Amino acid sequence: MRIILLQDIKKIGKKYEIKEVKSGFARNYLIPQKLAKIADEKTIIWAKEQQEKEIKKAEKKFEKITDLISRIDGLEVEFKMKTGENNQIFEKITEQKISKRLKEMKCDIGTAKIELEKPLAEMGEFPVKIKFPHNLEAEIKIIITEEK
Repeated sequence: MRIILLQDIKKIGKKYEIKEVKSGFARNYLIPQKLAKIADEKTIIWAKEQQEKEIKKAEKKFEKITDLISRIDGLEVEFKMKTGENNQIFEKITEQKISKRLKEMKCDIGTAKIELEKPLAEMGEFPVKIKFPHNLEAEIKIIITEEK
């Protein structure tokens, strides 16, 4: 029986692909679970339209990511902090603080994308990588200076 998958199914196929499966499997499992539809002329046309929409959506998302990377790669983000003896700062710079500062700079980046081995606890300049989907990344420079 020919079916159209409505979502990715391991070992069977990807969303909107047309597959040949045993009719019992389709009727008893895939169709009742709303994982597939029977492939007829109408649904095949619908599936192709959906695939095109998904491709356009993915391309737009990729463009947004590359645009964001081009804006932030090499960006210097400064934090003015109160310091104590030996130039140690009173509070640590974490992924959350970096994300918040980037958001203030019109670059909305979630904390999960920011790769920081440990919170920054001293003054200086520190390179920080930001990971994006599709194995893309950017590097920003965190500069921690003394507040006067």
